[in-house]
Amino acid sequence: MEGFSGAAAAEAGGGHRIELCAGLLEGGTTPGFGTLTLVLERLFIPTVVLVRPRGGDFLYTDEEFDTMLRDIEVVRDAGVFGIAIGVLTEDGSIDVDRFERIVAAACSLSVTCHRAFDMTRDPAEAFETLIDGG
Repeated sequence: MEGFSGAAAAEAGGGHRIELCAGLLEGGTTPGFGTLTLVLERLFIPTVVLVRPRGGDFLYTDEEFDTMLRDIEVVRDAGVFGIAIGVLTEDGSIDVDRFERIVAAACSLSVTCHRAFDMTRDPAEAFETLIDGG
């Protein structure tokens, strides 16, 4: 769901949880803190937040990845149910090192691999990698 009104509509329509994001035209990006806190204050539905610093591919620079880790800390501390993420290597496989660092940063939050999974070179291999990574 993009923005507060989309999240509120999902809850009113009987949704069981939402994935809150911004920038759907870019494929989805991390929502602003104001939007996040409004959703958490006014809605009761469990909220998963997309952690993605930009649209495009899922190959992130070191600075973009550091931004993702900081965003995870912020949304975790805000009280979300979980995060949705995705990090790949140049060959189209799950970036295991970064994925494990994300899971560690998430602590007890639910972690969902988003659209990056659809871009992997071998979905069966990616699935096993994600299971092994927690």
